[in-house]
Amino acid sequence: MSEIRFEALEVGSQLPPFDTEPLSRLALALYAGASGDHNPIHVDIDFARRAGMPDVFAHGMLSMAYLGRLLTNWVPQEQIRAFSVRFAAITHVGDVVTCSGVVTGKDAAAGTVRVALSTCNQQGEIKLAGEALIAPTA
Repeated sequence: MSEIRFEALEVGSQLPPFDTEPLSRLALALYAGASGDHNPIHVDIDFARRAGMPDVFAHGMLSMAYLGRLLTNWVPQEQIRAFSVRFAAITHVGDVVTCSGVVTGKDAAAGTVRVALSTCNQQGEIKLAGEALIAPTA
């Protein structure tokens, strides 16, 4: 992570993206344990099939955590003023999650930038969309 200066940012500036490893059942089980979200739809294939799904799928908050990592790879956590997402589609086992962001607004009076965030899979399907408000170094 390098220091990001407010004056160096422009609308359209891209955050350095990253890709996750293909999402595995082990990653889902580990996330369930770490987060305390033990909903069986995420770890029990029989339960998922009874619910009409072909397989287990990722916790939405796992993808949000990946976007949090995108942000903290870019700026120190204390510069994040707001962070929100909306869930757009299910992230499946085997998906490679690409996390990306772009500066969409700059408020000189407040010294903040607004960043649009998203995750997508290897087919380019948006899985999560959100935004963050960042206060870079002056």
